[in-house]
Amino acid sequence: MSDTLTTPPPGVPGDRIIDEPLSEALSRRYLAYALSVITDRALPDVRDGLKPVQRRVLYAMREMRLNPENAARKCAKVVGEVMGGYHPHGDQSIYDTLVRMAQDFAQRYPLVNGQGNFGNIDGDNPAAMRYTEAKLTEAATLLLEGIDEDAVDFKPTYDGQDEEPVVLPTGFPNLLANGSTGIAVGMATSIPPHNAAELVDACLLLLDRPDASTAELMAHVKGPDFPTGGVIVEPYASLLETYETGRGGVRLRALWTKEDLGHGTYQIVVTQVPYQVKKADLVEQLAELIENKRTPLLGDVRDESAEDVRLVLEPKSRNVEPEVLMESLFKLSDLENRFSVNLNVLDARGTPGVMSLRQVLKAFLDHRREVLVRRARHRLAKIEARLHILDGLLIAYLNLDEVIRIVRYEDEPKAKLIAAFDLSELQADAILNTRLRQLARLEEMELRREHADLTEERDGIVGMLADNRAQWKLVGEGLKHTLAAIGSATTLGKRRSIFADAPEVDAEAAIEAMIVREPITVILSERGWIRAAKGRVEDPSELKFKEGDKLAFLVPAETTDKLLVFASDGRFFTLACDKLPSARGHGEPLRLMIDLDDKVGLVDVFVHKPGAKRILASKEGYGFILPEVEAVAFRRAGKQVLNGSALICLALGEADHLAVIGDNGKILIFPTAELPEMPRGKGVKLQTYREGGLRDALAFSAATGGAWVDSAGRTFQWDAWREWLGRRAASGKATPKGFPTTKRFRPR
Repeated sequence: MSDTLTTPPPGVPGDRIIDEPLSEALSRRYLAYALSVITDRALPDVRDGLKPVQRRVLYAMREMRLNPENAARKCAKVVGEVMGGYHPHGDQSIYDTLVRMAQDFAQRYPLVNGQGNFGNIDGDNPAAMRYTEAKLTEAATLLLEGIDEDAVDFKPTYDGQDEEPVVLPTGFPNLLANGSTGIAVGMATSIPPHNAAELVDACLLLLDRPDASTAELMAHVKGPDFPTGGVIVEPYASLLETYETGRGGVRLRALWTKEDLGHGTYQIVVTQVPYQVKKADLVEQLAELIENKRTPLLGDVRDESAEDVRLVLEPKSRNVEPEVLMESLFKLSDLENRFSVNLNVLDARGTPGVMSLRQVLKAFLDHRREVLVRRARHRLAKIEARLHILDGLLIAYLNLDEVIRIVRYEDEPKAKLIAAFDLSELQADAILNTRLRQLARLEEMELRREHADLTEERDGIVGMLADNRAQWKLVGEGLKHTLAAIGSATTLGKRRSIFADAPEVDAEAAIEAMIVREPITVILSERGWIRAAKGRVEDPSELKFKEGDKLAFLVPAETTDKLLVFASDGRFFTLACDKLPSARGHGEPLRLMIDLDDKVGLVDVFVHKPGAKRILASKEGYGFILPEVEAVAFRRAGKQVLNGSALICLALGEADHLAVIGDNGKILIFPTAELPEMPRGKGVKLQTYREGGLRDALAFSAATGGAWVDSAGRTFQWDAWREWLGRRAASGKATPKGFPTTKRFRPR
């Protein structure tokens, strides 16, 4: 039956069925899809820095003669031309590409001159394509210059009815100048914009010294240059590594100034926001920080922007230092972000790979040299063809009477001219097409002058094509020519992003200084309701809880403290005591403040003390010493510290011995020096058990001795504790006489 289905007779429609494993068919097709996304959508070409859709938009606009000096056309017309002739995808993706190339806050050197609403830095959408108009910019003409002179290869369009360029001639290093971002299958690219004048200077350095190092190139290319400006605070060493490896990141901050308002008051004015940060979203984010009381140093935020960015930040108090205020906001908001750098591009053969700064510039220069040579050969062919015609015309002028006779009296003058003067058909046609008025003496002199000029130009081109040094020199001269349009002396080419060092400011200490220091008592119930009562709670029995709930933890603290919550899954959570709900009601559920599952219990709640250490242990009988500072992390998800089912969290203090007891009722005591100090992990084995696990632990000092407390609250001094002294990971001995049957050192 199966043979009949898979191998039908010839001619039957089923004869096109291919019998192959599904996994193999899927993997082959997915690989084809992945390669298509990588080469045709996501990654730019290292030579012109463009993706196919960008290249097609620019070429189509050039074919429509939308040059800078001409009138603009409707974007709908441009999108239609691109979609109908070059790019077989949706019109919205094409329009989005066109819009981005026109946005001066998205592109360092806009390639499209947009007229109408093309969106803004607040994140507002552009108008529909039927309302907006566009044409090319001067920067775009530099990318397209020479495309009609056989400067680059062409390939058939998707329908085979026309041709499109494989790459643009590219008069300046557009890949780094405008940057690029994209996500492919299994890889991505993220290239920040740079200053074109600095890139040209680096290229000229490479032309003079091909072995120049990355550090020498960075004498010219100091770092990215974002269209929205900002302050780059990335250290030089980090930028150097990024440009050498092609991977890294750049920290970018908003540019701000302090405006004095008199009487000791001031306000902060932000005039430049980080790249790709929407100003409206930033204002909303700062307003939420104020509303949620996460930034006690900031009083208010206003957006007074018109054509330029102007965000006004008012401090909570005039005693707040502006640097401290801004440092706190840089940590909490998008006033500072990090632009990831991944110079993943397609090389001249279409192969994806991560390149360094030097490799990218070298690939661009190689492309420019190839463009120069191809244009020179194209021009040489034009000159040779014209000289061939001029040679024939000059022969005609030297034998003008005979030429006139042949033209006048011969039946086939073309063939007679070819035979009489050894001319080609092109030369004979040129002579026969010459008008009578062009036979004047002055015309002959003009032809001889043109012949001499073209001969000189031809000899120069031939010499250049044979001399590599001359070719590189012309490449450099061409790059210098582009500086007239995009150089640092122009408004467009002037550097926008500046460099600075991040100041050393303890913003957290300043925030704590703004909090009024008052004693409080943190109350946490068994069902997880938390609150903070002012002062000290002397009698816990007077506390009220919801029906069926009772006290679990009572922690004396101050409003400036940090509260650490240790969960049974080994995570620590950090809460600011001044942010805790008041004790006027029953408080708020702790699980709404942190990401804690209902199945996870609480092991301990205590106030963080800088420099303090804790002994952590799991139910499985493993543990280690933790510096408390490693547990602090203001994240809802907390910080994973102990691997295992957390059971013990003891303050180390002056203790030098640890007593552990297992479910089997055996006690082992060993020095705490045998425990490793770790920031996180599983720890080492504390005690060996045949069955069960760790039940309880006690840390104490040998000078004072150990003690246990029974269920009635009575304390028993343990003078003979040394009898249970042993090495870590031993099994221990049975409990002493009178030890609680709960097998715990302290009741719970």
